[in-house]
Amino acid sequence: MQVKLSVVVITFNEEQNIERCLNSVASIADDIVVVDSFSTDKTKQICLDNNARFVEHKFDGHIEQKNWALTQAKHQYVLSLDADEALTKELQVKITEIKNNWESDAYSFNRLTNYCGQWINHCGWYPDKKLRLWDITKGSWGGENPHDKVIMQAGLEPKHIPLDILHYSYYTLDQHEKQLQKFAEISAQAAFKKGKKSSSFKVFYKSWAKFLRNYILKLGFLDGRNGYIICKNTAKETAIKYRRLKELQGQ
Repeated sequence: MQVKLSVVVITFNEEQNIERCLNSVASIADDIVVVDSFSTDKTKQICLDNNARFVEHKFDGHIEQKNWALTQAKHQYVLSLDADEALTKELQVKITEIKNNWESDAYSFNRLTNYCGQWINHCGWYPDKKLRLWDITKGSWGGENPHDKVIMQAGLEPKHIPLDILHYSYYTLDQHEKQLQKFAEISAQAAFKKGKKSSSFKVFYKSWAKFLRNYILKLGFLDGRNGYIICKNTAKETAIKYRRLKELQGQ
């Protein structure tokens, strides 16, 4: 079955990334829609210059924004990317083949992350399978903010394609530090709303377990200095999350 494909991207101040993302989907998209939460940089102009439909919508959370963005797609088959992601040439070719012979309800891919100029092959960051191509009548965004994921209807399994989505995560260590603080707060708030609990012991063991898992079991040490920094910061984000959750419990 041949299908038409909508590419859906959410943005906020993504002038550094969005053009690369849009260029990577230009050959495979029948429709490109960018849902923006009122950027103050050049994001809008770059999107318009690259023939994307540009829609502004208030941001109430990653999951909420991505699900609302799906309502703006013209077609039932959707590829959803973050603004700091791009398709490899090989994946562009493969998605064209999938469009011409759609066989599954959904497709997942590997995601390869670039951190401060280095491609990260371990740390629990690769292969980092992501479901990003699917029939939106059969699945939607779920999970727990800010770590959203596509959840398909019961009994439906995606077909995995072992090709890479390229993820340009952080250009500087300072960017990572600011983002982990932000994500830890969002995660703590989401966990609190779900009634999850924290304690001083959880702050300690959850963070150390995260570090040991990523640095030792997931071979983060093979990614050198940046591997250590990534694993340390991931553990730090976990500690901040559970410390903040503990504070929220005491309100």
